[in-house]
Amino acid sequence: MTSDEVPPRVFVNQFADAVGPGPQQLARDHCRCVGSSRARPVAVAFHGERQDTSSAGWLRMLELIDEAVADEREVFRPLVEMTAAQRRDLITLPREIGRLTRVKHLVLYGSNLVRIPPEIGRMSALERFDPYTSYRLHWFPYELTRCTALIDSTVSTRAIYGNFKHRPPFPALRAVTRGDLTDLDPYLHGTEGVRTCSVCDQPVGGEMRQVWISRGAGTDVWPFLVNACSQACVDALPVPARNHVPTPHLGGPDVVQPESGW
Repeated sequence: MTSDEVPPRVFVNQFADAVGPGPQQLARDHCRCVGSSRARPVAVAFHGERQDTSSAGWLRMLELIDEAVADEREVFRPLVEMTAAQRRDLITLPREIGRLTRVKHLVLYGSNLVRIPPEIGRMSALERFDPYTSYRLHWFPYELTRCTALIDSTVSTRAIYGNFKHRPPFPALRAVTRGDLTDLDPYLHGTEGVRTCSVCDQPVGGEMRQVWISRGAGTDVWPFLVNACSQACVDALPVPARNHVPTPHLGGPDVVQPESGW
């Protein structure tokens, strides 16, 4: 090497210890429903799968949460301690994830998740969140913004709604939903049930308003789904992130987004 040559840079694989045992192709389902930079869909819809709470993966996750609460660990990598089949069982996390108030780093690398429960907002110590390569995870609950200690994150940008690289659309939402909000169709609402308001944290009651908002948290801009108890709570939402849809919105193919930055 001559004196004017730049030595090669070595990049550290920060997720080398985040992959669980077993064939990775058996641990998750294929998904390209948000398209790509070459093929942007006209419309998208929520994943409609319901979580089987009797599955081995669900029960194993509950065990791991109990263990993490008991030993007060600060780093939670649950998928590393699950088989490929168990990881594939999980399409959401249990509400008990909110018990992990000592966890500072949550790793969900390569998960099969399609949604995360709003109880993640109770992880008050969370500083780093890594759902990287969870390609079926296209949106996040607005309650994640309650994790005020969050300063670092890694998300697969191309997999999320409204991302700046190719601007896939957002699923269309109903302006108002009434009735039993604890038993919902996830294909229509993105969730199997809503109990509290994403904004004020009070019980929702028998009426809910849903909107999308893109906001920064950690080191990323996330497409957040808001489940609000009233129009007043929708009106109280902050200004969305720059270079994204400038107001909270109902999604659908008619929403005008900024030009792609890809």
